[in-house]
Amino acid sequence: MPDDGASPRAPTHTATRTALVALALGAGAVTARRLRWQAPASPQAVRDAAGRLLGALLPRRRAFSVRLWDGTVLPATLPERAQLVVTGEGALGRALHLPIDMALGEAYLRGDLDGSGDLTAIVEALDDYEVGAPPAAWPGLLRDAELLRRQARHRATPALAAHLGGEVHSPERDRQAIEYHYDVSNAFYRLFLDERMVYSCGYFPAGTETLEEAQAAKLDLICRKLRLRPGERLLDIGCGWGGLAIYAARHYGAQVLGVTLSQAQLDEVSSVGMAEHVGRRRMAEYFAVAYRALKPGGLMLNHAIADGLNRVKMSRFLQSGGFARKYVFPDGELLPTWETLKFAAGAGFEVRDVENLREHYDRTLRLWVARLEAHEAQALALVGQERYRVWRLYMSASASYFRRGHIELVQTLLARADGEWQAHVPPSRADLYR
Repeated sequence: MPDDGASPRAPTHTATRTALVALALGAGAVTARRLRWQAPASPQAVRDAAGRLLGALLPRRRAFSVRLWDGTVLPATLPERAQLVVTGEGALGRALHLPIDMALGEAYLRGDLDGSGDLTAIVEALDDYEVGAPPAAWPGLLRDAELLRRQARHRATPALAAHLGGEVHSPERDRQAIEYHYDVSNAFYRLFLDERMVYSCGYFPAGTETLEEAQAAKLDLICRKLRLRPGERLLDIGCGWGGLAIYAARHYGAQVLGVTLSQAQLDEVSSVGMAEHVGRRRMAEYFAVAYRALKPGGLMLNHAIADGLNRVKMSRFLQSGGFARKYVFPDGELLPTWETLKFAAGAGFEVRDVENLREHYDRTLRLWVARLEAHEAQALALVGQERYRVWRLYMSASASYFRRGHIELVQTLLARADGEWQAHVPPSRADLYR
């Protein structure tokens, strides 16, 4: 799921064992292509092969069950939170290719796999994946994989895959990437966002806030961090549907520009959910432009998803991160916090405050998923099954990634010092949490 394509994987015992799975599935794919002339297997043989393969390869610790097309259930080994459904005889065979995260994600989009309950339970089990089958079982499992692949029809790539043209992070390609992700339809986003249509992490200081309350709290936190005062001019980069702009104007008396072609300098700058689309190659330019837009003594609040410290330990054969780049955020690139701060400092900014809100994004995403699922019929009518499933899976997996520290949500307060090297912030952070 969310992944910048550059995060190193720790060389662990688990990674070594999962590589064996990848090699086995790869070998099975080659052998199956050679044996497609063989007669189709009986329904009982297909069901038995699927049961053996899943019994050997499913995570040993899992809070989800698996139901086959004939009603056979492989139970959860932990208290059950979800069920994964294999919808037909050929479904599992079409999912036996690499990388596994892409294979399973596309199988879900096609309808070969379905899921009920909390999909994060499935993501978490795969995150902790360990092979349960001993080496002596592999020859038999290879034969089962070959049989299932022979049974499968052609595997079509879902129609929603992104196809961008031009150089990565060129203006034209960035425009295509932004349009692919955001230009779904306002009506679709209204199904799961709050009343202000704020498409970013909420803030839950008490932990009991509704989504609307959490988004208002986040907007207020941003305004407080910027120390906004009546009449000050705020540049809101990546303003979306204008939630922050309207809030800052209404509650703090700020004059807000959602975009700017002006040469005049601004008092404050906010950037919410924009840096993820900029990319490492243009990050220096991004901060340099923001720095020039600020008056000396002005503040910038950069609110962005970052690459986390808890590295995904699975082999890239199994978890490539490619699904999100192909179906959700084409060309999205997440930098670790230290690197983002380095680019900001290189532009001349002084770092005044850094806060990690990843637990808040986990909660935000779970609320979004619950709302989307509650409006499934409307979503299907608006965008169709594939896109509905992309968003349900993407947001569920992202919630798990934030909770486990694979990715983070970091707010950074940056200052352009004035001529006397003053940053115009209070001596403590007490005003932020009044």
